[in-house]
Amino acid sequence: MSGASLARIGALLLALAALQWLAPLALNPYYVTILARIGIAITAAVSLQLVNGFTGQFSIGHAGFMALGAYSSAAFSVYLGAAVLDSLGGGGLVRLVYFPFPLICGGLVAALAGLVVAVPALRLRGDYLAIATLGAGEIIRIAILNIDAVGGARGFSLASSAYPSVDLRFDSLAGVYGVAVLTIAAIARLVYSGGGLAFRAVREDEIAAESLGVPTTRVKVEAFLVSSFFAGVAGALFAHTEGYIHTNSFSFVRSFELVAFVVLGGLGSLSGAVLAATVLTALPEVLRGLGEWRMILYSLLLITTMIVRPQGLLGQRELLPLPWSAHRGARRAGRGAA
Repeated sequence: MSGASLARIGALLLALAALQWLAPLALNPYYVTILARIGIAITAAVSLQLVNGFTGQFSIGHAGFMALGAYSSAAFSVYLGAAVLDSLGGGGLVRLVYFPFPLICGGLVAALAGLVVAVPALRLRGDYLAIATLGAGEIIRIAILNIDAVGGARGFSLASSAYPSVDLRFDSLAGVYGVAVLTIAAIARLVYSGGGLAFRAVREDEIAAESLGVPTTRVKVEAFLVSSFFAGVAGALFAHTEGYIHTNSFSFVRSFELVAFVVLGGLGSLSGAVLAATVLTALPEVLRGLGEWRMILYSLLLITTMIVRPQGLLGQRELLPLPWSAHRGARRAGRGAA
């Protein structure tokens, strides 16, 4: 690893540590919660960008995979993690080491569900694919409503009755934004590498891509699998920062919000997804003082933006070459292929 890369990693770690230390001092708990929700929205939006933006598919059931990640990770923590943390003392270092496990659990469960949905659904195109993914998301949500082990219609709290003294919540802004950065880096490495050209080939012209030997169905399934995994991670983050989850948080409205993040930011731009997720998550809170006019103004701003910038805020451009040299290399490879 080069010295420049080590310097960037060091600067990133310092920024995360500063965020973790300064945010609770400068902001009240409500605004800290909003910051955490922005980080979770960034992770979910960037993951959906892989399918909708780079692969050109129209998935609107992303909230269902977030729900699977949230509930499976919460069940993991309540039924297994609480006992482990209690036996190890539950100190700060122990909690830090434990934290990735429920996230990985939520991501893997969501990825498995994404694979089950993707194999039949991604043989469809256009509106048919949108309806199929929306139906899959609603099936997941309704199925969770009927599982008493995770609270059913009552919702599910991250509190173990067997170990009531163990706190299973993770109110770490550094952790939330660290996961967001890792998600951006992983998907950027995937789509801006040489092999990532296959995703964009499918987006531009699926028939032409097939004629050139690109396995379009496999590429779409891979994109859906990776996207579902990170959606599950975002759901797991949501569960462990909020401490209580209900299926109402993962309805089709949430799926449409995530699609809005991707479309408004620009299809095919990770920076655009980050920017739109940040602005659209914070904007309702900024406008809260307007009372009942808040959501009307919010909707008008969205409509106006889409009229003025139909290609999204950034189009297909990136604010930074993410992850660093990989983006520049992909651009050179793209020019050479052209």
